[in-house]
Amino acid sequence: MSTAPVELERPDIEEDVRPELPWVTIVWNDPVNLMSYVTYVFQTVFGYSKDKAHKLMLDVHHKGRAVVSSGSREEMERDVTVLHEYGLWATLQQDK
Repeated sequence: MSTAPVELERPDIEEDVRPELPWVTIVWNDPVNLMSYVTYVFQTVFGYSKDKAHKLMLDVHHKGRAVVSSGSREEMERDVTVLHEYGLWATLQQDK
């Protein structure tokens, strides 16, 4: 007695082969911190030039927010924690 081979259907699985999207740290505008202080924090924490730090601060001031760093989730969690220690309002989210 022989048995016929059984054909199994393979599920149609589409794998997402895109690299993991980076995470970003966002600093939000607040009514507490002076613009000069925010510029100083960006220079101190990220090592940005005075011009770049000033531009980011103006984005925070005029647009209400600015993306100040990007990378892995762990790196962005660290950046948010450091910015909180400086008294800035910062959050992280996965980039779009």
